[in-house]
Amino acid sequence: MGDVRPVASPVHRDPYEVLGVPRDATAQQIKSAYRKLALRYHPDKNANNPQAPDLFKEVAYAYGILGDPEKRRSYDIGGFQAVDLDGLDMELDLSNLGTVNTMFVALFSKLGVPIKTTISAQVLEDALNGTVTIRPLPLGRPFNDKVEKQGAHFYGVTISPDQAAAGVVVRATSVAQSKFKLLYFEQEENGGLGLAIQEDSIKTGKVTSAGLYFLHFQVYRLDPAVNALAMAKDPDAAFFKKLEGLQPCEMSELKPGTHIFAVYGDNFFKAASYTIEACCVDACQKSAERLRDVEGQILAKRAELKQFETEYREVLARFAAVTKKYSEEKVAVDELLKLRESIQDSFGTAKKAEDEEQAAAAAAAEDGHDKSSKKRWFNFRADTRM
Repeated sequence: MGDVRPVASPVHRDPYEVLGVPRDATAQQIKSAYRKLALRYHPDKNANNPQAPDLFKEVAYAYGILGDPEKRRSYDIGGFQAVDLDGLDMELDLSNLGTVNTMFVALFSKLGVPIKTTISAQVLEDALNGTVTIRPLPLGRPFNDKVEKQGAHFYGVTISPDQAAAGVVVRATSVAQSKFKLLYFEQEENGGLGLAIQEDSIKTGKVTSAGLYFLHFQVYRLDPAVNALAMAKDPDAAFFKKLEGLQPCEMSELKPGTHIFAVYGDNFFKAASYTIEACCVDACQKSAERLRDVEGQILAKRAELKQFETEYREVLARFAAVTKKYSEEKVAVDELLKLRESIQDSFGTAKKAEDEEQAAAAAAAEDGHDKSSKKRWFNFRADTRM
């Protein structure tokens, strides 16, 4: 079986060509290529290049396909036509929007519309050049701070072989419900730091939070934008698409050593207050076991919902048809009963005499009406002669 080459879209270039990677590239190669190109074409670094914003969007679009295993598989089989292109959300660079546009974006976000934002090029470049300040974050010791919008605080978490084997969780929360991103960076060949994972904060109860889980089993994130898109397309199908945004996290374990995390301020106008904490799972093993169990149940439920959606729509269509037939049959029965009563009333001499009496009364009434009209007309004429 030969290598299937999808037909390119007349609008979009082949994502493999855009990122400059072979068709058998690993997920890490795709991610690395995307990071480099996104930084190269980031609007923050190309104020005098009018083509940079389009190139940046093209790179983000290509990564939106190849960075998602399911979308990449669909594209490899059937090209752009096999990919849900509506689900490829572009990220906004808040530093380039200006005050007025930022206000509009903030308003939509306040109304519940999920807005994806990109990380400032300055933050990514400083990390890549190794010029960021890294604070130590000991396990089990939460740290409170406030980060400026489009700024980042970097933290180093050092773990031993035993702690790495047990598993590590890094979480950030904000009681002020600030918007932020929790980032994980990897060491690059030049000694700098390259962005590997980012988690956007979401509202959970009375706080906003984001977490990275390195527990030696697959953990999933839920992208709220997918469900919002489903609701916009078909409100009735929103429930069935609620788990479609479930995406596997890129990493499931950490090696012994020091790992770099960061909290990025993603508020529209003000600094983001937060609390960050790293903990070893050996102190909360039961929670890890419960999470593994729930993740499995959610995956099973997603498969069940796909099957149930088919059954639901079949029953719903049948219900609509039956309801329509019920209304039609009800009208038909009432009309038949009414016709039956009319026919029954037509039998017998009493009915005939009643009909004749009613006809005579109607004729007399009509005749009286005519005479009354003539008299009024005569009186009118007589009056006019006087």
